Amino acid sequence: MYLRMSTEHQKYSLEYQSAAIQRYADNHGFKIVQRYEDPGKSGLTLKRREGLTRLLADVTSGSHQYKAVLVYDVSRWGRFQDIDESAYYEFICKSAKAPVHYCAEPFRNSTSLHALLMKTLKRIMAAEYSREVSVRLRRTKRLLTLQGFRAGGQAGYGLRRMLVSFDGTRQRQLAPGERAIGVGRVILVPGPAEEVARVREIYRLRISEGKPAKVIAREFNRKHIKGGPWTGVRILDILRNPKYMGCAAWRRTTGPLDGKRMDVPPERWILSPTAFEPIVDKQTFDIAQKVMESRTCLKSNEELLNSLRMLLKRKGRLSQQIIDTSHQTPVSSTYQHRFGTLRQAYSLIGYPEFANLQGNVKMRRRLYSLRRVLLGRIKRLFSDEISIVQERHFRRRVVRFKDGLNISILICQCVGLGNGNFRWVVRRKRFDDQYMTLVCMCDANNRSIRDFYLVPSIDKDCKVEFRIKANDQWLKRGKRITNLSELRQVAHRLLAVQPTESMPSSSTR
Repeated sequence: MYLRMSTEHQKYSLEYQSAAIQRYADNHGFKIVQRYEDPGKSGLTLKRREGLTRLLADVTSGSHQYKAVLVYDVSRWGRFQDIDESAYYEFICKSAKAPVHYCAEPFRNSTSLHALLMKTLKRIMAAEYSREVSVRLRRTKRLLTLQGFRAGGQAGYGLRRMLVSFDGTRQRQLAPGERAIGVGRVILVPGPAEEVARVREIYRLRISEGKPAKVIAREFNRKHIKGGPWTGVRILDILRNPKYMGCAAWRRTTGPLDGKRMDVPPERWILSPTAFEPIVDKQTFDIAQKVMESRTCLKSNEELLNSLRMLLKRKGRLSQQIIDTSHQTPVSSTYQHRFGTLRQAYSLIGYPEFANLQGNVKMRRRLYSLRRVLLGRIKRLFSDEISIVQERHFRRRVVRFKDGLNISILICQCVGLGNGNFRWVVRRKRFDDQYMTLVCMCDANNRSIRDFYLVPSIDKDCKVEFRIKANDQWLKRGKRITNLSELRQVAHRLLAVQPTESMPSSSTR
């Protein structure tokens, strides 16, 4: 026998169906040898109906020699919106010599014209019933939302469901999964203070610090914040859902019966402002929406180039530092990712490649001078133990020790972001992955070196140019060197220790 009930409130319970099927089996000489159930499952599709899926698999595999499949009626077999789908699953059983019997229907499941017409009509009625229920449900949810009540679904992080009487008097908080059918209405209320504070922190991190949803989720998981695991999608839902500003909302997504869900434009949402007690105020929520709308992944190439043109008009010239310190323009790495190189983006807006040629040459000379001074220091420290070479295939100076140890020297320019923070530019060269590298991070004026880090290599999967911050995760594979006299000692320790994790790839840089 196969049993299905979509909710626990239906009059045709599994026990009722089972008793009716058992009477049919006794009257027709059948012995029930297996029972398949789908309690609390919709009959619209085969998806998530484990009982019917297992039944079809057992019948077609031949592992069970069934003589018949007994079902209460056509609607229990399914309310498939395509009635041919219902007929197809029935045909599978019939082909395996286990025909379907509808025990409560007034017709026998045969090939007679009367039986075929009645069965087709019943399938149409079953599908139409679901469509009618869907229409009534949409109408009810719309009305409940406009009245300021919750139209269904989970409360969400930081919120809880509160049962209220029909006149709005609060009664009690509902437990997760508990339903309140026919006993009142449901509203949302703020949850535990810890969760409320976390929601507000998410808005602060996105608005004030500009952190993307994925970064926030990664930080929460690293700190083991309760309520996890955290994902970027979950953070985005907290930032986008108007229920956090106290607004009752419905129809943010739509789709055919049990079909693929699709987002609905905000102007078509059903809303009831100030229905619930808010966690964040409307102004904060609106600012968060504007911040997310400005995400560069949603902008076309032309929109990005227009931002660059406007910046050029305001500043009179362009550079990587000017772009990164502007709050109205995406960072330079966005243009490098979208157009290949920053130079290519310059050419698309008609800006000469070397408009700031003098400044570029000046900076290169300054970095070259720092490298020359540094190599002199290393030469004096290790005297006859090393030689300074430049491989023909490698456009970077290498310190070569007599014991075979090779260390590449990389001078990283410091770039200010305009908000008191700094980044250091790492430019990867060919064959960088074959050399241990001394990363030399310049001071804010690029006139001296403030930090030394020795890393095993620069992975070839990293971008040709990327930026790191102070104490960057990218540097954690290596060791910080406070005294250059320890260079060889630290290098041999790194060689002796097997890396515990791979170098961050270009996807993170």
